[in-house]
Amino acid sequence: QVQLVESGGGLVQAGDSLRLSCAASGRTFSSVAMGWFRQAPGKERDFVAVISVNGGSTIYADSVQGRFTMSRDNAKNMVYLQMNNLKPEDTAVYYCAAGRWSTMTREHYYYAYWGQGTQVTVSS
Repeated sequence: QVQLVESGGGLVQAGDSLRLSCAASGRTFSSVAMGWFRQAPGKERDFVAVISVNGGSTIYADSVQGRFTMSRDNAKNMVYLQMNNLKPEDTAVYYCAAGRWSTMTREHYYYAYWGQGTQVTVSS
């Protein structure tokens, strides 16, 4: 059992930065891959980034490559998403998710636990 709570969303202008945080609880947090997903109004939930168990490897969606950086601090049970040079198309509810095991994947169905989401709105 893993519980996740996102925070850090807000309203910003294009070109600005935000850092999202996800606080995790549960005995298995440090043993699974963690992901970030986002969902815009009327759209499917899309992959954003995933990080390996020890934080040594990351994979990003093409749309955020070079602008977003995912990290984790297992000692603090925290995962982060640093978002730079935000664009209006980044507007969405952002969710953190815990994987079922150590595998890093872009597929949402792999993730067993989800936070409640935090809203990011980018104005042009």
